[in-house]
Amino acid sequence: MPEPSLTAPSDDRRRSELVTALAAVRARIAEVCASVGRDPRAVTLIAVTKTRPASDVVTLAQLGVRDVGENRDQEAAAKVSEVAGLLEPAVPRPHWHFLGQIQSRKARSIASYAGTVHSVDRVDIAARLADAVAARKRERLDVFVQVSLDGDPARGGVVAASLPSVAEAVASRPELRLRGLMAVAPLGADPDEAFTELAELSARLRERHPSADAISAGMSADLDAALRHGATHVRVGTALLGRRAPVIG
Repeated sequence: MPEPSLTAPSDDRRRSELVTALAAVRARIAEVCASVGRDPRAVTLIAVTKTRPASDVVTLAQLGVRDVGENRDQEAAAKVSEVAGLLEPAVPRPHWHFLGQIQSRKARSIASYAGTVHSVDRVDIAARLADAVAARKRERLDVFVQVSLDGDPARGGVVAASLPSVAEAVASRPELRLRGLMAVAPLGADPDEAFTELAELSARLRERHPSADAISAGMSADLDAALRHGATHVRVGTALLGRRAPVIG
């Protein structure tokens, strides 16, 4: 019998690991939502699968996970194609979220597979994505504007003072739909304080763009705080996929 490939559907042990982890993450989301009177069904769980094999994405799709996030275009583009080839026809295809910083030259590629982009932080990136969507004649691309809560350019994000111009650049293009804001809590900061600030920025954004009511915030370590402050999309990697040695499919 031939050796199984690293990109073939996961074996029973890996499937069991993912079943257990997925149940734990969903229970965690439900518990936090219950504590603040929120409906957990209003929270989108994005499985962050960077450095993980396509087989993990296939298993998660089989388990009902519909939203998958990637950080690097080169890895994402290859994985999207591979997953499409591995999934059985009866299993819904994932909705792909692009989460990483966007290089101008990668905008066209990202627009070819992503349904949602969480990391737009420059006017020119918004324009490039919109142009790429128009060129492909595809449906509108959902966009979050990434906000920097600490001003660190290495981590991406627009500072609060420049947020209105970037948001307007997204909202003004019919190829894009402004969903709301995304942020990463600053390293070493109190996540409750960080996500309080993000919630305030979101409220201000909605004064100008009422439909931009989504907040992408919270990862494995701080999703509880993010949910307490209104996160509608949480981006979970380690808590869902574990800390095992990564394998690129």
